[in-house]
Amino acid sequence: MKQSVKERIIETALDLFQQKGYHGVTIDEIVEKAKTSKGGFYHNFKSKDSLLYEIHDIFISHVLAETKQVYESYDSPILRLYNMLVSFTHVFDVYNRHITVFYDESAYLQDEYKDTIYQKRKEYRKLIERVIDDGKESKHFRSEISTSITTMAIIGLVNWTYKWYKSEGPLSMEEITAYFNDIVLRGIVTEVGLNEAKELQLIRLGENN
Repeated sequence: MKQSVKERIIETALDLFQQKGYHGVTIDEIVEKAKTSKGGFYHNFKSKDSLLYEIHDIFISHVLAETKQVYESYDSPILRLYNMLVSFTHVFDVYNRHITVFYDESAYLQDEYKDTIYQKRKEYRKLIERVIDDGKESKHFRSEISTSITTMAIIGLVNWTYKWYKSEGPLSMEEITAYFNDIVLRGIVTEVGLNEAKELQLIRLGENN
């Protein structure tokens, strides 16, 4: 399928930002490499800042939509958290370049974009917190764990993937996700939760331990 001008600009910007850094790239260079015009650029983006924001919005909107879908699709806190981790980790495979560029260059964003990004990230964090609270109430997750600290630990665990994950590496993203889920679930579940996770074959590592 033929790319739109907007898609072409984003793909070109991703390449150039990774090669030269955000400040090392001009709009003129993006326009030239994308084979469009300045009019085409400004029709889709107000500025280079708004382009960087759009790069972030593509993947955070995807994560949010997937997470909401998971929450609505399952009743069990175990299944909700497991599948949220699956969708969250998968985004680092699908949108690896978007995430790498954004995290490496986000310090240059203006406050108006930072505020919008913060709200979307807050919405995502609240969804995970809700699942953990649900699990504590249903006695699937340990009652003594801090919901906020556990949530930030999960997000931090997965977020750093962009720094070291290579699609050509020895482990697939599915295998990495299995490790993440094993670490998280074993760390927060009760005996009730562990039994359910094992019955559903959500914990597969070290089953003989």
